[in-house]
Amino acid sequence: MNYQFDFEALLPYWQSFLQGAITTIQMTIVAVAIGLVIGVLCAIARRSAYPWLRLVVGIYIEIVRNTPFIVQIFFIFFGLSSMGLTMPVFFASVFAMVINVGAYTAEIVRAGMEAVHPSQIEAAEALGLSRFQIYRDIILMPSIERVYPALTSQFILMMLSTSITSQISAEELTGVANNIQSYTFRSFETYIVIAAIYLVITYLLRFGFHAIALAIFPRRRRLGTPL
Repeated sequence: MNYQFDFEALLPYWQSFLQGAITTIQMTIVAVAIGLVIGVLCAIARRSAYPWLRLVVGIYIEIVRNTPFIVQIFFIFFGLSSMGLTMPVFFASVFAMVINVGAYTAEIVRAGMEAVHPSQIEAAEALGLSRFQIYRDIILMPSIERVYPALTSQFILMMLSTSITSQISAEELTGVANNIQSYTFRSFETYIVIAAIYLVITYLLRFGFHAIALAIFPRRRRLGTPL
């Protein structure tokens, strides 16, 4: 093997790498923020007393969780455009990510809700808490705290999945790398660089999620329980 590494050929494109990383982070933050809200609402709906609501939400979750993410992106970007509903690449990418992360978040949060013992709800009712207070303080927040590690892992996985949006020419990190390697013909070096950037972004997100957990879960912070 006589391959000669040449990372200097990539130096003129450092701004492109940076912009790709920024776009990846932006897509992830928007998708996670909106997807979390949708996921929580769907988790609540899955426990609803209305069968039709449980059915509708269940169908959405099953479709998303049992189809490839790339098919979902193609359906939104190419499928809808063939019906006359076109949208920018960035918007289509984030839209697909929101739909995907919302479905997975719903099941994760629902699992946390199911773990709440009925006696805790009965005790809250005996204390005279309103239905909203019971859902917020007894069911929802403890549930999110319980499944927080699984949630953050899913969000990081979603960040890594932004690479799939390069298939519709999204200018995120992998899309930028594909262009750069076609210009420089240094594929090996290019993908080594973006692998390192993905690692950096992953650890930055982990640090951010840990900081958020310290802020919103004071009980764990006081007890020193791992987040």
